[in-house]
Amino acid sequence: MSNLKKEEIQKIVHGDHYDPFSILGKHQTTSGKQKGWAIRVYIPTAKEISVVSSDGKKTILPMTKLHDDGFFELKLKKDNQIASYKFLATDFQDSSWEFYDPYAFPTLLTEFDMHLFGEGNFFHLYRKFGAHAVEIDGVRGVQFVVWAPNAKRVAVVGDFNAWDGRRHPMRMHPGIGVWELFLPEVSEGATYKYEIKTNDNHLRIKTDPVGFRSELRPANASIVYDMYQYKWSDADWMEARRNSNALGSPISVYEVHLGSWKRILEENNRWLTYRELAHDLADYVKDLGFTHIELMPVSEHPFDGSWGYQTTGYYAPTSRFGSPDDFKYFVDHLHQNGIGVILDWVPAHFPKDDFGLRLFDGTALYEHADPRQGEHPDWGTLIFNYGRNEVRNFLISNALFWLDEYHIDGLRVDAVASMLYLDYSREEGDWIPNKFGGRENLEAIEFLKQLNATVYAEHPNVLMIAEESTSWPGVSLQPTSAVWDLV
Repeated sequence: MSNLKKEEIQKIVHGDHYDPFSILGKHQTTSGKQKGWAIRVYIPTAKEISVVSSDGKKTILPMTKLHDDGFFELKLKKDNQIASYKFLATDFQDSSWEFYDPYAFPTLLTEFDMHLFGEGNFFHLYRKFGAHAVEIDGVRGVQFVVWAPNAKRVAVVGDFNAWDGRRHPMRMHPGIGVWELFLPEVSEGATYKYEIKTNDNHLRIKTDPVGFRSELRPANASIVYDMYQYKWSDADWMEARRNSNALGSPISVYEVHLGSWKRILEENNRWLTYRELAHDLADYVKDLGFTHIELMPVSEHPFDGSWGYQTTGYYAPTSRFGSPDDFKYFVDHLHQNGIGVILDWVPAHFPKDDFGLRLFDGTALYEHADPRQGEHPDWGTLIFNYGRNEVRNFLISNALFWLDEYHIDGLRVDAVASMLYLDYSREEGDWIPNKFGGRENLEAIEFLKQLNATVYAEHPNVLMIAEESTSWPGVSLQPTSAVWDLV
């Protein structure tokens, strides 16, 4: 790249650049026959910035300010002048701080990751998507990954950058619509969202669809959380489950809503925590002779009165009762007392709260655009578009997430009847027939078949349960059954 054009700088400063990695960071430059290198950074709060070499002899090189709003550049004659570096910035109150350059780090997503996601088979996408604490080249930080294919620009905003979307625009993977960024020295506990600039230049501030922890409502930012620190003690239960015949064994299920099952009246009628509930519920259901408990949805949701059936955080146990590790303790303790845990799971619809999945990148991404397909007339919610590979992938990965990471013993899939029928709760003319002219939702049927096939392949002894009021055959059976021929 030759000398930087003013319009490129303006796009960075105004938060409009589609490919910030082509401008920021370290780049080779040409001026006539002369080749060189340039390091660039944008910090709107900085008065001065220097590049600090951290390889060999430490050197401090002042940068040139190319834009009054905080765009700086350092030109170098040779690449090996500075191989590894940090920035030293001073603000207008003469406070100084050092930081690594996020645009100096490579992508962590592989071409195979993107291929699997595009075809809808990246069933453990939560291991890469969301916010993950990782180490690159000896530097600890957090990798952020999100799907927003129709966005003009996506940025990570949080308490680490004053919620300024100009500070950390993300890298786009062309053709797949996935954005990523590694932010050095961000750590567990940081709150964050995604700032999305739509194609019509509106800003949307969104909670992470694959966020592992959320703030307590009414706040709704995602929280960076280490999913892999908890030490399980239910090995005997998990081994026994692997060797059991779950589908052929009798069970007795106690259904419970954690927020209303029991309260502490003496402490302002507060909820019990996951850890308190673990002990009280284990003793209670054992005394009554139940083999399993079934939890009304524990995924994050904004409205207490919904009892959890309007999910906004599919990968986050609700913060009402504690942390993700507290919920793991809950499951762990139930298992150690011989009690299985079934979750109510809601892949049929999601609420219209603007911080959630609705119009995520300014378009109908997770939902259908046509309200005759995309809006639920009874519940005021939106219906997932099961025809999109990425949406099916998001939901199937979510099912596996609860089974893998939380040792859940079964999923009771909510509102299956509303998924199976295109005319569910609709009047004549308010729905769109399938390609054969029928009322069956063929895409939802294929999703349920793929869901069961994938879950049973990885966890053959869990329970898949359908809340289905029309007696449709085969909605929860293993795909080896001949019943699948009926659908």
